[in-house]
Amino acid sequence: MKGLAAGIVALMIWTAGLLAFADRIARLSPAPTPTPADGVVALTGGSDLRLRAATSLLEEGMGRRLLVSGVNDKVSRERIWSVTGAAKPLFDCCVDLDFDATDTIGNAREAARWARAMGYHSLILVTADYHTPRAALELKAVMPEARISVYPVVTPDLDARHWPDTSAGAHRMVAEYMKYLAALGREGVIALGPRPHGHGAGGQDPGARYPHA
Repeated sequence: MKGLAAGIVALMIWTAGLLAFADRIARLSPAPTPTPADGVVALTGGSDLRLRAATSLLEEGMGRRLLVSGVNDKVSRERIWSVTGAAKPLFDCCVDLDFDATDTIGNAREAARWARAMGYHSLILVTADYHTPRAALELKAVMPEARISVYPVVTPDLDARHWPDTSAGAHRMVAEYMKYLAALGREGVIALGPRPHGHGAGGQDPGARYPHA
């Protein structure tokens, strides 16, 4: 009976956490105008809206350069330009592409490399609304000295206020919540001891990858 009671309590805590997480996502939009920063970082995903939003921030002078992280290596720079809708001179001048990151941890590490190569100390992070908490957590983990502002973009196929109404919405919200808990737990464990070597952006010379540095 004690085991059953403990399981019920654990389930209640987990459910309360999920509801709080979903409410947090719902309250992220519409995104307020961010404080200007040194750079803008956009994470690629299922919607081109992230890239367009990040480009708009660049055009408005909210950052000096834009990094698009997680670009598929089969996608050309010209294709990314066409998606952003940016003026060609601005794109050629001030947009960098990261083809190496394949997940959120990789996005964070590449963003940190890029920011340090540029000498940036503040960033605006642009990603999907439901992805924002975990992406911000991962970026702050590898670049704790930076000021990170978030600019969440509404996900067209996920209504954050009515996510339980569809199986797809429920699956996506629960999956992201579990990933966020895993990242939060990992960082909590790491915080108990010395920071392991290589947990941050890595030892590669960032200027070699981002020649504008």
